[in-house]
Amino acid sequence: MKYSKILGTGSYLPQNRVSNDDLAQRIDTSDEWITTRTGIKARHIASDNEKTSDLATAAARQAIEAAAISADEIDLIIVATTTPDMQFPSTATMVQQKLGISGCPAFDVQAVCAGFMYALATANAYIQSGMATKALVIGADIFSRILNWEDRGTCVLFGDGAGAVVLGASDDVGIISSRLHADGHYLDLLKVPAQMIDGQICGSPFVEMDGQGVFKFAVKQLAAVAQEVLEMADYTADQVDWMIPHQANRRIIESTAKHLGLSMDKVILTVAEHANTSAASIPLALDAGVRDGRIQRGQILLLEGIGGGFAWGAVLIQY
Repeated sequence: MKYSKILGTGSYLPQNRVSNDDLAQRIDTSDEWITTRTGIKARHIASDNEKTSDLATAAARQAIEAAAISADEIDLIIVATTTPDMQFPSTATMVQQKLGISGCPAFDVQAVCAGFMYALATANAYIQSGMATKALVIGADIFSRILNWEDRGTCVLFGDGAGAVVLGASDDVGIISSRLHADGHYLDLLKVPAQMIDGQICGSPFVEMDGQGVFKFAVKQLAAVAQEVLEMADYTADQVDWMIPHQANRRIIESTAKHLGLSMDKVILTVAEHANTSAASIPLALDAGVRDGRIQRGQILLLEGIGGGFAWGAVLIQY
C-alpha cells in the first residue's frame, strides 16, 4: 500500500503585522476585548501589491526546499483558497507558473477554512491511486480584502497568510485516515453573499457571520470528525502526539480538545499571532510546530478544520 508522506512544510505571513492595539486606533475595540473572546493578539495584512498566488508561492518554495526536492518533481498542485487572484484561471495555475512548473494538474479547492483538509485529502487520493507521486498542497488566503473594517464582530478575527506541504508517495506510513463532510443547510451562518453579474458586484462583498451559531456548530462537529478519523484507524485520542486545529478562536480549540480528552499541551496553537487565516491556518500551525522542533518524525498528528458551507474534515497522519 502506498502512503502519502509529508516531505516538507512551509509558510508565509505578510510583513505588515497589525496588533489589537493598532486596530483599536481604527475601530471601537480593545486588546482585552479581542483577546478575552478569541485569543488573538495580532494578524498580518497583505500589502496592496501582494496577491494570494504570491503568498502561496512563497510558502510553496519553503516547503519544496524543506522536502529537498526540485520544483520540477512536483506532479500535482492543489491550492485551497477563498480569495483567488481572479475569477479564473485558478490560483494553482498561477503558482505553477511562478514556480516554473508545467504540465502537471493544477487546480483550486474552495471549502473556506476547511479548504486545506479538502485539498490534503484530495492529494492523498491522487497519490494512493498512483495518479501523482509528489503533490504540492497549499492553503492561502487574503481575507483582509473581504472584511468590513467597520464591523468589529468580524474584522478583528481574520488575517492573511499561506501554508504549504509537499506530499510524497511512500511505503512508510504517512496519512493514516481522513474524513470530509459538508452540510449546506448551515450556509447562512458564515458567508460572503456577493456575486458578479454583468460586470457589477451584486450583494454584500464582505464576510457575514453568526458568531454564536458558528461556535456551537464548530465545537460539536470538530470533535465528532476527529473521533471519526481516530476510529477509522483504530487509534485513541491518547495516542495523538499533536492536535493541529484550524486556528479560528482559542475558545473553540480549547472546547474541542476538552471533548477529545486532550490536554492543551498537545495542541499547536498559533492563532494569537496570525488570527484566522482561513485555509492557511492549519498548514501555518503545522509548519510552526515542525520548525520549532515540537513536531518530530514518527509522531501522530491530528489535523482538523471547519469553514463556511458548512464544510469540515480531519486527517490523521504519522509525520
